[in-house]
Amino acid sequence: MFGFAVNETDVLMPAPIYYSHNILKLLAGARHSGAESILGPDSKSQVTLAYENGKPVRATSVVVSTQHADGVETEEVREVVRKYVTEALPDGWMCPEDEFYVNPTGKFVIGGPDGDAGLTGRKIIVDTYGGAAPHGGGAFSGKDPTKVDRSAAYASRYLAKNVVAAGLAEKCCIQVSYAIGVSKPLSLYVDLYGTGQVDENRLSEVLMQVMDLSPRGIREHLKLNRPIYARTAAYGHFGRHAQDDGGFSWEKLDLVDELKSAFA
Repeated sequence: MFGFAVNETDVLMPAPIYYSHNILKLLAGARHSGAESILGPDSKSQVTLAYENGKPVRATSVVVSTQHADGVETEEVREVVRKYVTEALPDGWMCPEDEFYVNPTGKFVIGGPDGDAGLTGRKIIVDTYGGAAPHGGGAFSGKDPTKVDRSAAYASRYLAKNVVAAGLAEKCCIQVSYAIGVSKPLSLYVDLYGTGQVDENRLSEVLMQVMDLSPRGIREHLKLNRPIYARTAAYGHFGRHAQDDGGFSWEKLDLVDELKSAFA
């Protein structure tokens, strides 16, 4: 299971998927408010960014496919979408016009399961970090938290985010490996991509000390045995804000002080 955090946005997520989610949230808000009555509920986006010295500086292409009312021309949908893409991206980041794609396959009137019926496991990259980080291949949605496909991926994200927030690295990927029937992880591997302020092997040891990474330990630490998962159905499982009722508990930054102390 992999967890990833990168200091590119205020939620320590890769910038491309962060801005993709921003676009979709703005479109959904406009639809719910009635400001854009032509929009339908099914939509997806992809943002490609240019980087300089490891930092995102502008969009090189933006793709948005959104369901719309019948009889609406693609150009009208394009101009509606343009407003929200421009708002979602930082000033001056909009991609060139010939790299701005809206409903590139044509009209998109029938959406949701009527248009594309799928099963759990088809959206694992969108649910995580886009294409910016490794993925073990296991889906989250549809599995209960006793399954490490879900719980250990959350734990890995939680640890990686705290590592970056503690200033121990600018970027952190954590891999935890398990064997069926063995509660203790077989290994915990940390990759700081050359941005670390601490030794990676020592950090691996510290992370195993600050959190019990057995399936039961993860469930208890993050309080996962609660009905908190419906809200993960849109906008991904990561890069969100921890909520008062325990939702997105893996986004908390409550290990920062402990991690700093371990390397003081």
